[in-house]
Order: sequence, then C-alpha cells, then structure tokens
Amino acid sequence: MKIPFIDLQKQYQEYKKEIDEQIAEVLESSIYIGGKKVTLLEEKLAKFTGAKRAIVCSSGTDALLLSLMALGIKKGDEVITTPFTFIATAEVISLIGATPVFVDIDEKTYNIDPNKIEEKITKHTKAILPVSLYGQVADMKEINKIAKKHDLKVIEDGCQSFGATYRGKKSCNLSDIGCTSFFPSKPLGCYGDGGAIFTNDEELALKIKMLLNHGQNMRYRHKYIGINGRLDAIQAAVLLIKLKYFSNEVKQREEIGKRYTNLLKDSDIITPYIEDDRSSVYAQYSIRVKNRDKVIEHLNKQGIPTAIHYPMPLHLQECFGYLGYKEGDFEVAEKISKEILSLPMSAFLNKEVQDDIVKALL
Repeated sequence: MKIPFIDLQKQYQEYKKEIDEQIAEVLESSIYIGGKKVTLLEEKLAKFTGAKRAIVCSSGTDALLLSLMALGIKKGDEVITTPFTFIATAEVISLIGATPVFVDIDEKTYNIDPNKIEEKITKHTKAILPVSLYGQVADMKEINKIAKKHDLKVIEDGCQSFGATYRGKKSCNLSDIGCTSFFPSKPLGCYGDGGAIFTNDEELALKIKMLLNHGQNMRYRHKYIGINGRLDAIQAAVLLIKLKYFSNEVKQREEIGKRYTNLLKDSDIITPYIEDDRSSVYAQYSIRVKNRDKVIEHLNKQGIPTAIHYPMPLHLQECFGYLGYKEGDFEVAEKISKEILSLPMSAFLNKEVQDDIVKALL
C-alpha cells in the first residue's frame, strides 16, 4: 500500500464526528458567508498567536495581497523578498504593480539572509517580506531591526510556519503583519482554500477587513477598491475543530521531524537545521541529496512519495523575466533548488512507516 505524502484522511477520521457536526451546523443555519463561526475562529486564532487581531480570508495568497494593499504598496514601490519560496510570495508584489527585489537565502535555514538585505534597499523600498520556510521562522529580530532603521514595514509570510515559535513568540505575531495559509496540506489546514492575517494595529486590521469585502465600510458603501477575499463559514467550522487539537499536532510534528533527523544523522544526507532560538512545525520535512532524481525513482518504486519544494527559484521563472535576473545571481537558492527533496510528513506519520522511509533512503 502506497504511503500518503500527507495523511489527511487519518486526521479526518480522528476528528470526524466533531468536524461533521460543525459542518452540519453551518448547513442547518444557511449562513455560509460570515457569521458566528468566522467571528469565533478569528478570536481563537488571535488568542493562539498572541496578536491583537486575526482576520480570516480566502487563501494565504490573498492574505499576502491584502497586506500589501493595506500598507498602500503600489506601482513604483519595491518589496524585498526571497527567491526561494512558492510563487505566491512574489506574485502578489508584481500583481499590485510593485517590484519584487530578491535577496539570497541562508544556506542552513533556507530563509532570507538578513546580512544581504540592506544592500538591496533603495529610495523605492517600502517593505520586507520574509518567508518562514518549511515551518521555521526567518530571523525576524534582525529583519525588524533593519526595517526600523530604514522606516520599512515587515510582512511575515508564515504560510508554512503557523504554530512555530521564535524567541518564545508565535509565528505571525512577529512583525507589522503576519500571514498564513490554511490550504489542506498546511500544518493547520481546512478543506479548501483559506488564510489569515494577523496584526496588533487596530487601524490596519479595520482596513484589511474592508479590503477583503470589496472595500466596504458598510453595505454598498465602498471606502476602498477591494477584493472578494472572504473565508466561508464551512471552512471556519473545520478550522475551529482542528485548532482544538493543533497544539498537540505541533508537538507530534516536532517529534517526528526530530526523529527523522536523528535516524538520518549518520548518513551523507543533509537534514533540516533548526536554530536554537526557534522551533519548526515541519510543514515539510526537506532533506538535501546530490543524486535527487535517482533517489526519487528509488523511493517511488517502493511506494514512497516525494515532492520538491522548490525546483526552480523565482528569479529564473519565465514570468519574472522582466526583472532581468539571470542564472548565478542567487547562488545559494540555485544550489538548494537542485538538491532539496521533501519526504512524507504529517502529525499522523507512525514510527513503523517512518522507519520504512528511512530504511529505503539509506
């Protein structure tokens, strides 16, 4: 029997009764957009992170887009980010007419290298958008320090790190704005698309609330040009149940991630490096291997799925050709993209299956 890359079915069966009941309540109420479930979810998410406000929305991508819109980022502005991430991070910058400015990554954590940020700041720079990749938070203290020095805003792309900690604080409550995704495969996922935005700025929160609902400050009165970025009530219902058990799942993910690392420590495989002042929720358990294609083929023959996060850095993607980057511009990102490989990972990965995966690797 093939091993699932992420065991969403086992998770569903674990919470099935409660999830089904919550969904049934929404169906019975016929309130599918907004309503009590959405409001309650926002309250619980804010409490979980420690942020004053949580605003749920239609996806992690829209969370990033809405954050840039709320900060007034526009054509002619520049936003510093990483070339080694899912396209959504830089895509939304381009979508609103601003320019993504890439900075290479740290070879150990795969997150943006703070030491390389300042040299990319210009008079057009308005924000820094670091990604907390694979479940580990970027070096937010250093990034925030640079931002403060140059009067810039910081948006944490925490779409892979919800539940992780940095110096005792939760991801998504470490900067001006934090964003996350509830895509089904995320550490906390719904049953469709979903996301959330976190901030301690009440004025900013109010603006985001309006922007995600067509810029309305009251029905049919539009203060801003906005989007339809609402989270539906059924997804909120699913998340309310999953959030109840999420802290325990985070512990399980951390244990499984550390166990992978321990089992692979005597091999020539490069395992995830987690800084001492932070934790990871292991959104992916990503290793580095030299002969990746052969490793993938070998594992697939044994029913072990893999994924590559990510095979091509953003500066080499065709859609960003207009930025004028070329191969060799970000050597670390390019190197990692040729070696990175993600293994099956979820809070429900049992030791026997994990042992089989490691045995096949070695």
